Amino acid sequence: MFAKSFVAAALFGTTSICLALNTTTQYASPTAAQTAPATKLVTIVQTAKDAGSFNTLCELVTLAGLADTLNSTGPFTVFAPTDAAFAKLSPETVAKLKKDPKALAAILTYHVVPGKKDAAEVVKMKDVMTVEGQPIMITIVEGKVMLNKSATVAKTDVNASNGVIHVIDTVLMPPAKTATTIPAGMPGGM
Repeated sequence: MFAKSFVAAALFGTTSICLALNTTTQYASPTAAQTAPATKLVTIVQTAKDAGSFNTLCELVTLAGLADTLNSTGPFTVFAPTDAAFAKLSPETVAKLKKDPKALAAILTYHVVPGKKDAAEVVKMKDVMTVEGQPIMITIVEGKVMLNKSATVAKTDVNASNGVIHVIDTVLMPPAKTATTIPAGMPGGM
């Protein structure tokens, strides 16, 4: 199961606030930004909900039964299509996916990578293996990061407590898996 196979220990960082010394060697008064409590990171799903531009993705993640997994420890990297990206699909396609949780899960897990891969790491890769089981090809075209030569990464490194989100402008479709032929005499062969 996806949740059991890819749950790993979360890595939590600590932050500290340094106060600058003024010319009389006394500590300077902290600014409002320094005294305000640090924003607590929330899960990938909650981060997407809070952003307000991933309503379709959040709805589909729930319908596919993946919300609990993406709320788990992780870490995960999610290439998250915006509502505008889903709007590029025909309404019939989206409606069909909503009725087929297995196909929907395959498409959504094709957008998820186990582990936290920040933008600096992603741009050095030629491809990255997804939870769905097939790779996403990564290229740089005119200074823009492209996935499978069809989706542009619009925003990077949206941190969550259990990973990172990279915003993309197009829904990625996993390549059709080819059936493998089992030789005669092998279990399952003819």
